[in-house]
Amino acid sequence: MNSPTVPEFPRHDPTTPAFWDARFEADFTPWEHAGVPHCLADYVDRFPEPKRVLIPGCGSAHEARLFLKMKWPVDAIDFSPAAVARAKATLGPLGASVREADFFGPDLASDQFDVIYERAFLCALPATLREAWATRIAMLLPRDGSLIGFFYFDDSRKGPPFGIDKNALLKLLEKDFDLSEEREPSDSIPVFAGKERWQVWRRR
Repeated sequence: MNSPTVPEFPRHDPTTPAFWDARFEADFTPWEHAGVPHCLADYVDRFPEPKRVLIPGCGSAHEARLFLKMKWPVDAIDFSPAAVARAKATLGPLGASVREADFFGPDLASDQFDVIYERAFLCALPATLREAWATRIAMLLPRDGSLIGFFYFDDSRKGPPFGIDKNALLKLLEKDFDLSEEREPSDSIPVFAGKERWQVWRRR
């Protein structure tokens, strides 16, 4: 499959909303699955009891539809106004589950979730934010809560997407989490193909 043509974008920092606004406004989102990945559908099928789920950096929030269908309370957040607008349009009447918020900001400081769903959020963050990401994830999940989703393993320093080494991810999470499930997805999109793994991390 040919790679999508990359439009000319202004030089913005990927830690700012403007970087992502430009891409959503140009309809350039090659990191989005635009559906429900098989691994996620299987997970929800195996654990159907409703759980409160956070989707940080939700983008178009396609997966939120599955959680909502199964009656899981969903908090889908993004700090990009353009992404939030896209998600609300994608979800239609279900769009009330989407809001503009910064994962690292005060909006989530007192919240607790049963599940945090990772999909192209960690790999959107420069390496300098990974420690803060892991700290916030541990803060938002109680004991036996789960971090689930897709992790992009690559040694390239260019990004986004910013790949991470498996040992580096383990080092970030091993203090507070145990890896309980891992497998290779069968339906990766081209930008992640062969370099991502579905993982489930259980909070101690």
